[in-house]
Amino acid sequence: MSNIVYIGYYFKVEPLQPGVEILIAELGYAGFESFVETQEGVTAYIQKEEWYDSILNDIQILNSDEFEISYTFEDIAQTNWNAEWEKSFRPIVVNNECTVRAPFHDKPNTKYDIVIEPKMSFGTGHHETTHMMIQYILQNDFQNKAVLDMGCGTGVLAVLAEKKGANQLDAIDIDNWCYLNSLENIERNNCSNISVLEGDASLLKGKKYDIIIANINRNILLNDLETYTNCLNPNGILFLSGFYNNDIPIIEAECNKHMLKLKEKIEKNNWVALKFLN
Repeated sequence: MSNIVYIGYYFKVEPLQPGVEILIAELGYAGFESFVETQEGVTAYIQKEEWYDSILNDIQILNSDEFEISYTFEDIAQTNWNAEWEKSFRPIVVNNECTVRAPFHDKPNTKYDIVIEPKMSFGTGHHETTHMMIQYILQNDFQNKAVLDMGCGTGVLAVLAEKKGANQLDAIDIDNWCYLNSLENIERNNCSNISVLEGDASLLKGKKYDIIIANINRNILLNDLETYTNCLNPNGILFLSGFYNNDIPIIEAECNKHMLKLKEKIEKNNWVALKFLN
């Protein structure tokens, strides 16, 4: 990794919250790979070879009247990346039951302890969508379930699902970095029932699951919902996140087309996670 060149974007955001959280999520889906929150906003990094002139064109919050956002950007050296994220990455605790931490943090007293080395992958538990999905996994029965973690990022959700008793799991991400990082984190957490796959929903043909977890952006969810539905066993559960509160009507309408009924909602800083039953 030492020869990889990154571009750093330095964003100033007013008001900071929930502006920074929204911006981080949108940038993550656009291909930015790591973030360091600052007193004025956030610094975001993307590999130079992945960067293009119009990369910010689809970042909706930049056009929002509710926030004032300015930025500068420059090429940066890769050498200090590990020190930077180690300095900024803090453990999180969800429901006083699950800790997500880095290898250099002290072991906690919570029931579930997940060790994640995020590197450049999305999904440490710090973002609202991942945090809410962790809440759902903690609240629901995963014992002896077949589970899909779609858009797995770091693999944190699949790891927790196995710790909750799931015995057959697939973790899928289209991004090679996420695929490799998930493999590392699954080994780091001594998981033995998780298969990590690199690709998209086309990999799901012929597969069946009791529970599907999909923390991806709205457009991909809408495009792939029919595939998820076909993979869901009777009395199955579909957990969806990666979108805003005002996206619920279009998500719910598409789910209803496929005989999925909304059962529960969690909301955090305008982000939502939904639980559907078939």
